[in-house]
Amino acid sequence: MSNDTTNKVSAELRNSFGKGAARKIRATGKIPAVIYGHGTEPQHVTLPGHEVALIIRKANAVLTLDIEGTDQLALVKDVQRDPVRQIIEHIDLIVVKKGELVEAEVPVHVVGEPYPGTLAMLELNTLRLLVEATNIPESVVVNVEGLEEGKQIHASNVELPVGAKLADEGDLLIVNIVLPRSNTAADDAADAAAEAAEVQ
Repeated sequence: MSNDTTNKVSAELRNSFGKGAARKIRATGKIPAVIYGHGTEPQHVTLPGHEVALIIRKANAVLTLDIEGTDQLALVKDVQRDPVRQIIEHIDLIVVKKGELVEAEVPVHVVGEPYPGTLAMLELNTLRLLVEATNIPESVVVNVEGLEEGKQIHASNVELPVGAKLADEGDLLIVNIVLPRSNTAADDAADAAAEAAEVQ
């Protein structure tokens, strides 16, 4: 699982906002963030940069925030990065409670080898699931072992982790088994050459 409620970090409340204030926070190695949800007023906080950067390398990380001595579970909803330097500029967090169901985009992981000569094309990188906030799976596994050309795997065919429900439409195409384009082009050329030879 990608979440671990031991991901505990200290969060400092902040009163200064705007680009200048955020720049000063980042200069000290920290990350500006906002926590919202459950009808609460948004809380602007500062998080420890390196510590949080390591945690959020996995999708759908849940943090236990120590806000002035009070613990608060929060799901990482959005991470804004500098497009060039990839430095984390800001994090959006959503308040969650243990046992609460949340909608999360979970990466799709393809395993196995399709029938020789075919390719498994991943058409959708993530799948939206309804899962417990503190038990979000790291990935959804799709097995393509031995599947032949033309076989398609849709969202409704994917075996979901225990307790998870599909939030996406069931007819979404996840994996498509196809012939490599180069093979198809070569076959077409061979067919054309054969037809030309027959005409002569």
